[in-house]
Amino acid sequence: MLYEVRTYRVKPRTQPEVIKRFGEAYEGRKEFSQISAFFYSDIGPLNEVIHIWPYKDLQDRTDTRAKAAASPNWPPHISEFLDEQLSEIFIPFSFTPEFKPGDHGPVFEWRSYTIKPHSLGGIQERWGAALDERQKLSPCLMAMSTEIGPLNKFVHIWPYESLNHRAEVRAEAAAKGIWPPKGGGDELVRQDNKIVHATPFSPIQ
Repeated sequence: MLYEVRTYRVKPRTQPEVIKRFGEAYEGRKEFSQISAFFYSDIGPLNEVIHIWPYKDLQDRTDTRAKAAASPNWPPHISEFLDEQLSEIFIPFSFTPEFKPGDHGPVFEWRSYTIKPHSLGGIQERWGAALDERQKLSPCLMAMSTEIGPLNKFVHIWPYESLNHRAEVRAEAAAKGIWPPKGGGDELVRQDNKIVHATPFSPIQ
């Protein structure tokens, strides 16, 4: 399983219209494959929409996208609103679950880390050892690393009931020494985060 994460930066004040048009076009796109999630940014980089597409492999992606592009209603008619587009292919960590539809949020923290080359294996090992205890406080929706796109990057997504819930869980995890995983801080090059929410048509809410 792999995930294509497509992040679009749209013109200011057009995010609602982009979401509307995408949702309308997606009704036909479902025939070929369904998204795992569709988010929009609220805190952090503004005017972003993020759609996540699951595929069995790269050939499945190629075949599915070709079928969808041959249909009259895809891609959605949003090009006039687009400033930037980024496509990345991610491989999930082996010990994290697949994206599962359902109510998880409604607040999602999207954390993106750039790491030193050849350090991913150690990070995965430490995460695997520490994640079970961390998830007793709140679940991890996904942890995944780039295979194609900006390399040496991994993303982890955490759902919360509210921003207050996020603060409480993070404080408790730090106080108990549960999280972050011990060691490996020198492997981090850059850390970014943002708060996103799901659109009405996103399978993950």
